[in-house]
Amino acid sequence: MGSWDDEERAALLALLRVRPENTTWSRIASDVADSGSARAIWERCAAPTLFGPATSGVHDAESETESAKKDIAAWRSAEFDFITFRDDEYPQQLREVNQFPPFVFVRGTLVPGENAVSVIGPRKASQEALDTAVDISARLVGVGFTVLSGLASGVDTAAHTAALESGGRTVAVIGNGIRRVYPAANRELQERIVREGMVLSQFWPDSPPAEHTFPMRNATMSAYGIATIVVEAGEHSGARIQARTAVEHGRPVILLDSVTRGTDWGAALRGQPGVFVVDSPRAAVSAVEQIVSGKQQVERLLAAPR
Repeated sequence: MGSWDDEERAALLALLRVRPENTTWSRIASDVADSGSARAIWERCAAPTLFGPATSGVHDAESETESAKKDIAAWRSAEFDFITFRDDEYPQQLREVNQFPPFVFVRGTLVPGENAVSVIGPRKASQEALDTAVDISARLVGVGFTVLSGLASGVDTAAHTAALESGGRTVAVIGNGIRRVYPAANRELQERIVREGMVLSQFWPDSPPAEHTFPMRNATMSAYGIATIVVEAGEHSGARIQARTAVEHGRPVILLDSVTRGTDWGAALRGQPGVFVVDSPRAAVSAVEQIVSGKQQVERLLAAPR
């Protein structure tokens, strides 16, 4: 892919901040990916039609890019990394889906191509669900997988903590800026994940959590992981959003049978391609191993000489 220079990065940020004609971030990222240059698109957009009269338009356009350059310079000396989707360090698995984040901020250690599995469920989880999340996460670590979750209270917290306590790696994809902690009770856990794993955000560094950021976070979790395990869920939960998004991404979804029995959306997913229904933590992790084994077999067949 090749790393950009700061002129390109600044142009991308300017486009995302101004959002010409109210264009969505995903459309901007797609257009830049097709063009290969954020600067070229920015120069086309930074015309009188975008900023008003030509005399003030040039000033405003220059101000936007200069402000973006200052931010990039400040982020370079911060305690996190700023990575655009055109940089070599950007996680390849995120590029494989539509609506990929135009950039990510990372604290901790980014491991290219890691096999991460989402373990998700509600904030107000039952004790059975919390115990199941702990069991699944410990088993995933035991067979070499990274545990991926969203750093929310409930199942997410149980999954991250179990992975760390089992001596494994965990990745948190958060629904707020990288400088923020949410929920506040997870401050210590977040810092431990930074030391022993990775925290990733697709939002501006100081952005607070908001209703619309969590579905975006769930979509990124789906893309980053090789599979999603839903431990427990309600009828209108974030787990439902991630499960449906994972199916759209072509990522496997593993549902505990209680989810298919207890929700209409879970029952509707049963039988769809790439959806597995299991009755225990052991079966959930076994399904992940089967998925990876099948994927590796396909890759070997495709790589074999003809």
